Amino acid sequence: MPNLASVVLRRSSPWNCRLHRPNRSSLWFDVTGYASRTHTTLSAKSEHALSDAQRRTIYALSTPPGKAGIAVIRVSGPDALDVWRRVTRKKKSQDTPTPWMFQRRHVVDPETEERLDDSLTVFFKGPKSFTTEDTLELHIHSGRAVLSAVLRALAKLPYCRPAVPGEFTRRAFEGGRLDLTQVEGLRDLINAETEAQRRVAVSGAEGTARARYVALRSQILECLVFVEGFIDFGEDVDDLGQEAMIREAHDRALNIINCIRSHLDDNRRGEILRSGIKLAIFGPPNAGKSSLFNFLAQRDAAITSPIPGTTRDVLTLTLDIGGFPVVLSDTAGLRETSDTVEQVGVGRAGNAVKEADLSLCVLSLPDVLSSPDNTLVRVPDEVKSHLKPDTLFLLNKSDTMAGPPPSQSLTFMEYGDNHDNSKRPQFWTASLRTSEGTQSFLDGLAQVLRSRYGDGFDYASPLITHARHRDFLQQAVMHLEEFIAFSPSEVDIAAESLRYAARAIGSVSGLDVSVDEVLGGIFGSFCVGK
Repeated sequence: MPNLASVVLRRSSPWNCRLHRPNRSSLWFDVTGYASRTHTTLSAKSEHALSDAQRRTIYALSTPPGKAGIAVIRVSGPDALDVWRRVTRKKKSQDTPTPWMFQRRHVVDPETEERLDDSLTVFFKGPKSFTTEDTLELHIHSGRAVLSAVLRALAKLPYCRPAVPGEFTRRAFEGGRLDLTQVEGLRDLINAETEAQRRVAVSGAEGTARARYVALRSQILECLVFVEGFIDFGEDVDDLGQEAMIREAHDRALNIINCIRSHLDDNRRGEILRSGIKLAIFGPPNAGKSSLFNFLAQRDAAITSPIPGTTRDVLTLTLDIGGFPVVLSDTAGLRETSDTVEQVGVGRAGNAVKEADLSLCVLSLPDVLSSPDNTLVRVPDEVKSHLKPDTLFLLNKSDTMAGPPPSQSLTFMEYGDNHDNSKRPQFWTASLRTSEGTQSFLDGLAQVLRSRYGDGFDYASPLITHARHRDFLQQAVMHLEEFIAFSPSEVDIAAESLRYAARAIGSVSGLDVSVDEVLGGIFGSFCVGK
């Protein structure tokens, strides 16, 4: 896009008239080549208002709105320095800010010179800034009136416009400051609610995943070098030499495939930790599912009553259990019913259990034991079809039995020989009414989450944290396998498969991304000030 100076001076431009032609003596150009003093000849009420494409300087509130000690308004673009001159004042101050140093200045209205607030300002000289452009930050008091006044003042500058969601980060990406994996890591860091999510997001934002994807892509390109060498110089090499070159390329491709597959076979742990572990509570009516839901939520999130079928829909909330993000779902009681609405709820409960990463079956201990002396747990028939090999059990209402049997003596008929620990399901006995056994249950549940999603997981450098990462890696494996399947006589076509594989890996970090819809989907999920 041409800079503003070229727009003003072009003969065919409507700005090239005596009314709007600037005085050349008032023009000065910064290092970006944009003319800043030109803007003093324009007004916000100009007949020829600048378009959004011409207003390259953007601004937005970068902190949450509301009453607080400090709010930060960020300005980025070729005219950030001129914004500093127009909206900040201080007696006996230099005309140019000292980059990367806080300065106390008054924020003023650029038209009336009215003082709006006392602030700390810091100017980041591009390209040594987050966006790689000149950037200004105004640290002001976070009051509704102050924020409105300062934002109105910036809106009066004809070359400034409000930023769209994620535009600051998109400029950092376009300027080469970040790649797409770092952009996603930064977004995940902002949205992180648990320690596990924070650790994964920090790794992505710092560029750890970026380095590993660059290394993978380089390995594919090195493999392509052998193939290209065979194509260009194969005639100058004897048969043994040709076979060695092709074999070397195939061996390298196999090593890359094995490396990628080792990451693909991670049971989606990176994606699950980022988005939350889906844990579904299910079981027969009146077993205590909603009571458990409220216990974990530490509030009355679900209605509880002794009437069977009270819960009709799936209730969800997000929790932090042992440092892991858990998306908890409370479901309708599983039973045969003639109630049409309850039938819909039972169907949704089954779907929730099927889609869950982890399922927890809540049973009433007195109902599943025929007598206090009996140690055989019988799961209701309506519940059996929803059990999984790794289903967890909570045997509730232990307080209603005079002498409940010890937990270690209980066996589950549905799991065969319970004396074999490899087949024995994970379960706890507790009373949600008296809280007896609940702490042991919480500790045990946290340990299960840790063993399934934390042990052996490389928080420092997870390769796959988003579904699109997995899709591109699977594409790369497919193209590498195509390359190996080609015969030496088809080496020209095989080389193209290597190029597709390299392109798939590059698409993860943004090296080969040109589809605007993909970028828009990523950056559009940011807040306006980021």
